[in-house]
Amino acid sequence: MNRTFAIASFVVSAACSLVLAQGQAPAASGKPPSFSLAWSEYPSWSVFGVASDRGLINGALGKQGPLEKKYNIDIELKQADYDPCLTMYGAGAVDAVCITNIDALSPALGRRSVLVLPTSTSDGGDALVAVGVTKIQELKKPKAVYGLSKSVSEYAFVRGLLKLGENPADYEFKNMDPAAAATSLQTKAGGIDAIMVWNPFVLQTLQARSDSRVIFDSTLIPGEIIDSVVIAKDSLDKPGGEAFVLALAEAFYAVNAMMADPKKADETYVALGAKFSNLDAASMRKVCTQTKFYSDPSQAVALAVSPEFKKAMETVVEFCVKNEIVIKTPVVGFGPHATTKGDLVIDTSIIAKLIKPAPAAPAKPAAPAAK
Repeated sequence: MNRTFAIASFVVSAACSLVLAQGQAPAASGKPPSFSLAWSEYPSWSVFGVASDRGLINGALGKQGPLEKKYNIDIELKQADYDPCLTMYGAGAVDAVCITNIDALSPALGRRSVLVLPTSTSDGGDALVAVGVTKIQELKKPKAVYGLSKSVSEYAFVRGLLKLGENPADYEFKNMDPAAAATSLQTKAGGIDAIMVWNPFVLQTLQARSDSRVIFDSTLIPGEIIDSVVIAKDSLDKPGGEAFVLALAEAFYAVNAMMADPKKADETYVALGAKFSNLDAASMRKVCTQTKFYSDPSQAVALAVSPEFKKAMETVVEFCVKNEIVIKTPVVGFGPHATTKGDLVIDTSIIAKLIKPAPAAPAKPAAPAAK
């Protein structure tokens, strides 16, 4: 999966997003409103493919699963590589997309967006893997680290260096497709000794070369790389928009419950692995420890309202502006009241409706009557 920043494609496509949004035909009489989600292979996003396979939803247009019937909507799942997913969203060809908080900034400048469902956070899933070195200082120039530039990988690389007290100017980050970089290191080809990549490339490289090691990973920047579902504000405002979000969220949490159920866990991890580089259950379990899922709505809501996440988003915006990832500084808002002025709004108030109330405390026994 290619978790890249969107740059020029969104500048080109932003102009047509409004036209396409305005050209959406209303649902025919008697038919539920339809909504589309673009998703690519990644641990917490492959969940939607599993939800369709398990019959919780039906990802085909014009067909409904139980949750779609419950909420009276029709969900169309569109699976593609990450870049095409971002392009579809930026062009207004889909209502929602699976995307990182970092990558969501650029399309939001052309299509106002709402991050409604945090799905996971990188907790070691992005890593600098190297051979022949034991500490980061050994990778200073003229050596180079290879990975996808202007991407989550470069973000994690620079932020990791800063967390370790290093000057990023002392290091060289060279652009290379993550799959090609990982293959080069695994096969000892091309003279590449260090790569900054994400899973499954991290796990595959460590398994392929026993002399490779992780120099640092995204555990240095907890809560900064957030995987999520983002929906266009105009789509959210359509009849059934909120129901669409609830159906997606309920499907997501249902699969998470299967992963936590000892009786269903293995088969669920196998199903998830089949939609993520064909990993087996054991490997998929390992990957999921490094991609921390927000497995129930209370966790997602707690993230969205936390001061730490607001601070993290300030860091993300600053990075994107400094590295010319975005054409101008985006306005990031928080909460339902920010949707009128933010380019990208973090608002989990819809999925908060799925939080189950705490069980009532047992009633205290009545005091014995006085004699």
